[in-house]
Amino acid sequence: MRDFVRRFLSHDCGPFAQFVKYGAIGVAATCVQFAVFYLLASTALKCLTPDDKAVKLLALPSVAFTGAEPWYEARWFLAGVATAAGFVVANVFCWLMNRAFVFRPGKFRWYVEFGMFFGVAAIATSIALAVQSVLIRFAGMTTSAAVIIEVAVSFLLNFFARKFFIFKG
Repeated sequence: MRDFVRRFLSHDCGPFAQFVKYGAIGVAATCVQFAVFYLLASTALKCLTPDDKAVKLLALPSVAFTGAEPWYEARWFLAGVATAAGFVVANVFCWLMNRAFVFRPGKFRWYVEFGMFFGVAAIATSIALAVQSVLIRFAGMTTSAAVIIEVAVSFLLNFFARKFFIFKG
């Protein structure tokens, strides 16, 4: 059993184990991103509405809008700011964990790898953030539902780019 765990945690595990580890780290990074997002969205940026499921589930503070306030129209932008902050913190965590447990580093110097990691994440998140903004602004989706879709889109784009372009498989 000890050898199995050691092999699973090494860079020499098979592609399935690699994907499982990437997913586990992705879940942890998503928790980090959500923690930062909801901390900012419920306090400093005040972009959560009372009908948001996370507000109800986690008893987060929200702002009751009538829909006519300028602040309500800016909700999509404020959610984007909170998402961007969560993105930065979560991606530093994710880069460190991916180097340590998932992908073999060394294809590039660490600072080039770090820049590429963030570059790929920025592109994937920009695409996913555009989806999130459209879902909130034009489809009337709650902030939390749109964020979940944003994370799923970003996750898939990031895995393939990181596996095939940044790290040594």
